[in-house]
Amino acid sequence: MNKTKQLVLTALLIAIGVILPQAFHMIPNAGSVVLPMHIPVLISGYVVGPFYGCLCGILTPVLSHFIFGMPPAPVLPGMIFELAVYGLMTGLLNRIIRIEKPLTKAYCVLILSMMAGRVTYGILNALIFKAGSYSLSVWIAAAFVTALPGIILQLLLIPVLVTRLQKAKLFD
Repeated sequence: MNKTKQLVLTALLIAIGVILPQAFHMIPNAGSVVLPMHIPVLISGYVVGPFYGCLCGILTPVLSHFIFGMPPAPVLPGMIFELAVYGLMTGLLNRIIRIEKPLTKAYCVLILSMMAGRVTYGILNALIFKAGSYSLSVWIAAAFVTALPGIILQLLLIPVLVTRLQKAKLFD
C-alpha cells in the first residue's frame, strides 16, 4: 500500500474515531461502556500497519479532547497510550502471526492487542493517579467489568469487518 493511501485511510479512521463517540456521549457513561473510539483505532493497525495504527491511536483521543472535550483531561493520557498500543499491536501482530484462516487470525490479533492495550491503560493510570486511589480492583472494574459491552461489541464486529475489508482488497 502506498503512503498516500495509508495517510488517507489513517485520516478517515481518525475522523471516525472522533465522530463516532459523539453519538454515545448523549447517554451518560455510554462512552466508557461501549468504547466507540476503540473500534476504528483497533481496525487501523490491520489496515494501515503498526506505524500509522499507532499514530491513529495517539491522534484520535487528542483531537477528540480538543474538539469535543472528551475524553476528559484526567483520562486522556491513559487513553492515548492505550489506543496507541491498540493501533501498534494490531499492526505488528497482523504481520507476525501466521494463521491461514483470516477470521481466526483476526481474533488472535484482536484479543492479544486488546489485552496489551488494557494492561498499558492500567499501568499508566497507576502511575498518574494518587497512590492508593487506583488499585487492581479499580482497574479490573474499569477495564473489564464496565467495558464488557464494548469488549463484546469489538469481538463481534472487528474481526468480521477486518476480514471483509481484506476480501475487498482494501489492505493485504
